[in-house]
Amino acid sequence: MRHTRAVSDRRTLSDLERRVVDAIDLDGIVRDLRELVAIPSVGGTDGELRSQQWCADRLRSLGHEVDHWRIDLDELTGLDGFPGQEAERTAAHGCVGVSRGGEEPALVFCGHTDVVPPGDLDRWPDRDPYALRIADGIAAGRGTCDMKGGLAAVFGALQAVRACGVRLRDPVAVHAVVGEEDGGLGAFATLRRGHRGKACVLAEPSSDTIVAANGGSLTFRLEVPGRATHGSTSYRGVSALDKLAELLPALRELETRRNADPDPLVAHLDVPYPLSVGMARAGDWASSVPDLAVAEGRYGVLLDEPVARAKAEFEAAVQQACVADPWLAEHPVRVSWPGGVFTSGRLPDGHPLLEQTRDAVAATGGAAPAAVGAPYGTDLRQYAAAGIPTLQYGPGDVSYAHAHDEHVGLADLRRAAAAYAVLVLRRCAAG
Repeated sequence: MRHTRAVSDRRTLSDLERRVVDAIDLDGIVRDLRELVAIPSVGGTDGELRSQQWCADRLRSLGHEVDHWRIDLDELTGLDGFPGQEAERTAAHGCVGVSRGGEEPALVFCGHTDVVPPGDLDRWPDRDPYALRIADGIAAGRGTCDMKGGLAAVFGALQAVRACGVRLRDPVAVHAVVGEEDGGLGAFATLRRGHRGKACVLAEPSSDTIVAANGGSLTFRLEVPGRATHGSTSYRGVSALDKLAELLPALRELETRRNADPDPLVAHLDVPYPLSVGMARAGDWASSVPDLAVAEGRYGVLLDEPVARAKAEFEAAVQQACVADPWLAEHPVRVSWPGGVFTSGRLPDGHPLLEQTRDAVAATGGAAPAAVGAPYGTDLRQYAAAGIPTLQYGPGDVSYAHAHDEHVGLADLRRAAAAYAVLVLRRCAAG
């Protein structure tokens, strides 16, 4: 009689898995997180370089073979498919650690070390965003949620595997990347260098779910012309600011239309594909009618939608609004696309990585997480485009990312590390 292993068995731990999970050192995870948070690795600063050096050193301490290289930015930015960048950089480093060379890793963990700027320092305790604060089971500070907490959990999982003397049949790898927040040049450079794997888990915060798909996003710029005149004779001019305001209903209508029939993975979201104006400026003198208004914003890309098609629909909506206005019909709005290009991406339907991750979470005491799509872009789409099945599972609630109260729960860190450790043992077939 052929023996078949029930699916439910995957939701219990073997003796080896239990030993490794028990070896997870939360204090060590917090120590790593504290050191990572203390590096102010805002995109485009020297902190990015220092955070990558820290990861290279940590991976070596885990016995990994490390590839730590200087990225040729001039070459990279000229390549087809370059995802763009918004931060200015004179240097950037890649960092990959592999537990054993010579074979394709059975599992890759990916995490970015760059963080967004802290904003108003008065909103942070002691005006210091980079001092990790622990209170009531919460670790707070810039980057704790997005996403140094995820990286610390990965290192904690690998440390536990190593501490138990486990020998893996297949390698596991860690890709530490920069520039994720403003386009994803770090992941792009890592993949261009030839680093691959049979499957990838992004340790991004996933709010107790598994993110199996990301909508994309683009940054748009609108340049709205007007006609200047003295403020006392404003009737002779055309206010570019007023014309910008008249354009906004067309953008809201476009957003409504594009969200009318969302993919089932993102149907739970109030607005799966958001469109918003984040910055606007007009004029250069208080008593003059402004002759130019410039607005920049974020435009959601549908799952599986080519970027060229998304841009064309946006540009057509703006053009249609211009045709309906006598001034803009003669002086049309200029549309451009600065910044990063976040395409959409998804884990292939039916890929076993989803159930393997869900079972690893359940086996270590968590509720089996639902698979959902997210309305924001991550490096998932780059790994998926390279043919590497990828999902996102990590500690933290994404609603606290980029916020002044950014934090991650200590229990979340340990839970993620435990799931990662079990996933390593199961995918890399411990011997």
